[in-house]
Amino acid sequence: MNKRGAGILLHITSLPGPCGVGDMGPAAYGFADFLAQSGQCFWQVLPLNPTGPVYGNSPYSSASTFAGHTLLISPDLLVGEGLLLKEEVEGESHFGPDHCDYEGAAALKERLLRMALRRFKTEGRHDVFYERFRMENAGWLKDYARFVSYKSHFDGQPWHEWPPEIRDRDGDSMAGLDEACAEAIAQEEFNQYLFYRQWRGLKEYCNRRGIQIFGDIPIYVNQDSADVWANPGIFKLDGDKKPLFVAGVPPDYFSATGQLWGNPVYNWDALREAGYAWWLERMNRMLQLFDVVRIDHFRGLVAFWEVPASDENAINGHWVQAPVDDFFKHMSRRFFNLPIVAEDLGIITADVREAMRHLGFPGMKVLLFAFGEDNPMHIYLPHTFERNFVAYTGTHDNNTVRGWFDHEAGDEEKGRFFRYIGRPISADEVSWEMIRLVMQSPADVAIVPLQDVLGLGQEAQMNKPSIAYGNWNWRFREDQLTPEVRDRLRGMTWTYGRI
Repeated sequence: MNKRGAGILLHITSLPGPCGVGDMGPAAYGFADFLAQSGQCFWQVLPLNPTGPVYGNSPYSSASTFAGHTLLISPDLLVGEGLLLKEEVEGESHFGPDHCDYEGAAALKERLLRMALRRFKTEGRHDVFYERFRMENAGWLKDYARFVSYKSHFDGQPWHEWPPEIRDRDGDSMAGLDEACAEAIAQEEFNQYLFYRQWRGLKEYCNRRGIQIFGDIPIYVNQDSADVWANPGIFKLDGDKKPLFVAGVPPDYFSATGQLWGNPVYNWDALREAGYAWWLERMNRMLQLFDVVRIDHFRGLVAFWEVPASDENAINGHWVQAPVDDFFKHMSRRFFNLPIVAEDLGIITADVREAMRHLGFPGMKVLLFAFGEDNPMHIYLPHTFERNFVAYTGTHDNNTVRGWFDHEAGDEEKGRFFRYIGRPISADEVSWEMIRLVMQSPADVAIVPLQDVLGLGQEAQMNKPSIAYGNWNWRFREDQLTPEVRDRLRGMTWTYGRI
């Protein structure tokens, strides 16, 4: 990422389409065309892993760090392949265009994917590519398919509450359950094949148009996941496979009791003894899916806040060092020139800064954070940026620029913003002025959420971190990507040397 460029942040679920949530179908290809026509060279997405209502549909909470979210599979593309009939899809599509309907979409996709597998089998399409996919992904695929199927078999219970012989992965017991769940396991393996094939097609289309896919990897995984069930030794668990310690962040000026995330923390001694094999395969999977990978909460690879699992808040946690140098030595031996961006927002200590400098990983700058105090050398003001950064107007966790201006910024904050750009402006102008600031900044890459390109207000905010449910619902309408929006974005991208 060491050359000047620009891109748009838009998760796949936010695309338009007829099936309840955005997917990898025609609208995704249309958006790739819009990016190319407007001079963008990055499409940033959120994690693509499976999630569900128990996690608030958050892409950062998943049952697997390796699997893809089957809600993102496009029925329209399956029609094009002959795995579904047009009338089967059109007869089921009755969703509104403005918000995600995860529950309805999940029920629809489940029915359609069962139809697709039946047709795949009956028409003799069990081809060499499917078998190659299963073989190349055997390290995670079978265990993930088992996990999903077993979980359904045990009425949704967390895996550490399954019968001890299944919880502890006894071979004979699992063989018997595999037989009982054979149909469900086969369905999930097929779903993952369809996901990967559709994603690979979309990524290749973007790459041919000069667009790199900029992905995202949460540092931690969920306790109730295939990752922990299949690899308990690399996490700090007790004899019943429950966490001894969980992740969080310490008390600060945002929270007097810190934040308790609840994810199990890594057993770095065990990881190191195994040559970090699980992490290497995880990164390999990410680099199959993405051209650039953002590591969320990067500081946890340098030192992490470990809290006793029995605690109700994060006050009694303590910092534990991670073997960051040795870890990335192993990474660099496996992968040449790692295309990583480190999420370094919030309070970051000197050791994290030094690790990023040593590794050469770009950090992040978020413009919405720049005007909260009267400091002409604030680290989020564009004139203070260095080149090796990715500059954002905002992220998926912030309000939109228009929402910030209308509902969050006080008079003093607005005054500092006006002083910085040299004039007072109206709410209608604020989004494009913020886009101009990140575009003209020295940062190598400028990323703008699509909501800001469209000038939308707080109704389009993707996620409110303080609220567990009701997030991740925003979708745009196809008619919002007008020629005027495209040309204005291209003009600004050209003006500041990012095409």
